[in-house]
Amino acid sequence: MSEVENIIKRARIAQKEYESYSQERVDLVVSSVAWAILEPGRNRELAELAVRDTGLGDVDDKFKKNFRKTLGLVRDLQKAKTVGVVAHDPLTGITEYARPVGVVAAITPSTNPGATPINKILNALKCRNAVVIAPSPKGLTTCARLLQFVHAQLDLVKAPRNLVQMLPDPITKDATHELMRLADLVVATGSQANIRAAYTCGTPAFGVGAGNVLVIIDEHANLVSAAQKIAQSKTFDNATSCSSENGAVLLDAVYDSAIAALEQAGGVLLDAADKQRLHDVMFNNGKLTSTLTAQSPAVIAERAKLLHPKAGSARFFMVEETGFGPDAPFSGEKLSPILTVWRAPNFQSAKELIAHVYSFQGAGHSVGLHTASSGAVMEGRADDLASHLPVARIIVNQAHAIATGGSFENGLPFSLSMGCGTWGKNNFSDNMNYRHYLNTTRVVRPITEKVPEVETLLANYFSQFPQ
Repeated sequence: MSEVENIIKRARIAQKEYESYSQERVDLVVSSVAWAILEPGRNRELAELAVRDTGLGDVDDKFKKNFRKTLGLVRDLQKAKTVGVVAHDPLTGITEYARPVGVVAAITPSTNPGATPINKILNALKCRNAVVIAPSPKGLTTCARLLQFVHAQLDLVKAPRNLVQMLPDPITKDATHELMRLADLVVATGSQANIRAAYTCGTPAFGVGAGNVLVIIDEHANLVSAAQKIAQSKTFDNATSCSSENGAVLLDAVYDSAIAALEQAGGVLLDAADKQRLHDVMFNNGKLTSTLTAQSPAVIAERAKLLHPKAGSARFFMVEETGFGPDAPFSGEKLSPILTVWRAPNFQSAKELIAHVYSFQGAGHSVGLHTASSGAVMEGRADDLASHLPVARIIVNQAHAIATGGSFENGLPFSLSMGCGTWGKNNFSDNMNYRHYLNTTRVVRPITEKVPEVETLLANYFSQFPQ
């Protein structure tokens, strides 16, 4: 028996015991395990480990992300019922029971080696599942330390440690593929190679699409507020999030003022020569390299040898672009504090440009809109984007990276995994949440038969096409 098979065997034994827990006892387990990362000392250690070992992001922002994403998730889970009867409709005679899926294989990325594993662990445990984490090799030490904290919390509430396990060092593709094949459900976040492997492993899977978020600043926007929100989002954790704005489309009427507001918020607009220097370091034959991924602006300025006098003090960099697609690599995802800027003559042109960019990269994820704070203009333009762009989320007047994965200022579920629908080659378009970790059993009772008349059902058709 392989090591992965042994892990799965232990997980199944633990899950079978856990399945008998009451809702009250499950909720106690979830609260206890959440404290594994919410406790400030542990959180700080995990944040420091993550940056030290992956070389990605910022310690203070990792600390904030670990805390806020977990806190928001616990708030969401606290209201959820996941044991026994969860719904009953006397009109249809149907009663719904929440049931676990079994053993969850959780594939997690190096960009969030603490926050993403705990998110999946808590969702899995809330639904009475066992979970096995397959961390990225760079995120191994962070994940291993997190699991030490998790196991201490499981011990405290006398729950089986084997409810939460991880693949052993070294993390290999073969072991990860075996885990996905043997589990009951795969939840995958990370590279598109991992997502494709999850979808083809033979086990039911949820995976996420590629990010490449663009945001529109229109002529009705509060430019100072929009610039501050974009700067907050673009710089958070050195733009490790797939929800970080990769580009901004500025309407011609406010282009110069919007650039000035972005510069006031800490952005530095590079000239053509510096843009080329950046290009030569960031891309190889048009493909994004990891050289500048999740690095600070100071590191980027040094590695790219930027000559702009404010390069060393920038919060983020901006490059102007006119095109999109493979011949314009800055139109794709950059995973760094670099914002591509386009000029558009009007809102419809901005929308069309974004559709073209997303046909290259980022379809299904989301789009941002900075516009009027309320009223017909805001609602009309949000409706226009929601009706025509291939995206699952329209984020209005918010810091995109903060808002897309759930925020205390909007109603989205807290998550670090955003489904992108069929546009992004995903089978769901929600923020991944506890419902994706559940099976549902339905008791179906007989009700009084009500058979409709054909003439009633097709009245509209018959009125226009008499038979």
